[in-house]
Amino acid sequence: MKEVDTAAERSKRVFLVSVKDEKMSQKEASSLARELASLVNTLGLEIVCRETVNIRENHARYGIGSGKAEELAQKAASLEADCIIFDRDIRPSQQRNWEKLAEISVIDRQELIIQIFASRARSREAELQISLARMLHALPRLQHKYIDLAQQRGGRYGTRGSGETLFETDRRLLERRIRRLEGELEEVKRQRQVQRKQRERQGVPVCALVGYTNAGKSSILNALVPGAEVLVEDKLFATLDPTSRRLELPLGMQVLLVDTVGFIRRLPHSLVNAFRSTLEEVSRADILIHVLDASDEDVVGQYETTLSVLRDLNADTIPMLTVLNKIDRLQSLESAENPETLLRRFPDSVPVSALERKGLTELCACLEKALSGDKVQLRFPSDRTDLAAQVHRCGQVFSEKYGENHIEMEARLDKRSAGRLREYLV
Repeated sequence: MKEVDTAAERSKRVFLVSVKDEKMSQKEASSLARELASLVNTLGLEIVCRETVNIRENHARYGIGSGKAEELAQKAASLEADCIIFDRDIRPSQQRNWEKLAEISVIDRQELIIQIFASRARSREAELQISLARMLHALPRLQHKYIDLAQQRGGRYGTRGSGETLFETDRRLLERRIRRLEGELEEVKRQRQVQRKQRERQGVPVCALVGYTNAGKSSILNALVPGAEVLVEDKLFATLDPTSRRLELPLGMQVLLVDTVGFIRRLPHSLVNAFRSTLEEVSRADILIHVLDASDEDVVGQYETTLSVLRDLNADTIPMLTVLNKIDRLQSLESAENPETLLRRFPDSVPVSALERKGLTELCACLEKALSGDKVQLRFPSDRTDLAAQVHRCGQVFSEKYGENHIEMEARLDKRSAGRLREYLV
């Protein structure tokens, strides 16, 4: 599997190829082409040409017709491109055929996204996840690396069998490394579960920020929590590691905001599997804050993509609050919809601008309302002041009375918090 070496050569010249079949609308094809260019820009590569190929059927050898493939290879050579990048997945055999034809590196959207993740990994957990994703992606491509080789190691005719081919040796080594990485990630998963149980004992509701990559989730977290200092960049996948910050809402309820990795169309399955422990933060949240980039012309497609990923994570039944971010950019972009149209399309959403700090008060009020739940009566033993403190953290307290034997409280709690305290409900 060849790579785009961005560390050694920041001026890599790339040729982008978008493939549109008859099942794809022109709007979707254009959106995917723009997104591919954004992915490439994230790695700091130079785009020398962007080409769209219309096909009626998927061809086995190149994915497109042989004549068009030769034409693109010649064009890439004339432009002195270092790499051809497709906006769709290509099979290992097709990748080999393309590299033989064009005599330069050829990668697909999946490998490009994996390389972006690799360039942005900072923590040990992220590095483990990326390494696993790269190996899972490389495993089916080993066969084509050695397809013409006949070397064998070990063995002797008539004594110990025919031995082991170089391909089989490398495959076995790669599978061994994959198992080791999976074991290390399982240990990370256990540590995360311990941390999660500690948070649950504190009784603080968890609010996970989810949404398409570069929608502004980290910016909203920074705007809501002074001093949060979460990394913010106008690039895709700026956040790989989940970041948690505590927020106190206007009426005193405390919540834990969790910033998560952004989603994208055609997210590689190897990355979804590798980041499973990280994405579990989403499926265990009390409420999801779905952040949309209101200025993006394909905001509806990004909304649907996020819902699709949430379904895959079994998180689509969690209560969700939709936030329309970057409304400050709507007036300056001709391609963007006006605020009234967006609010009609997303009637229960909250328009905000993290950059200009607009709409944050309304967002906190909606979040508090969504988490408040029903009004309940509680009675604790007089020595369980920790439970009274928990109610203050996760709910809205209306009255509190300390007696000789009991602590009596009236408060509004969400279903999960009330369930944890059900033995004390009056």
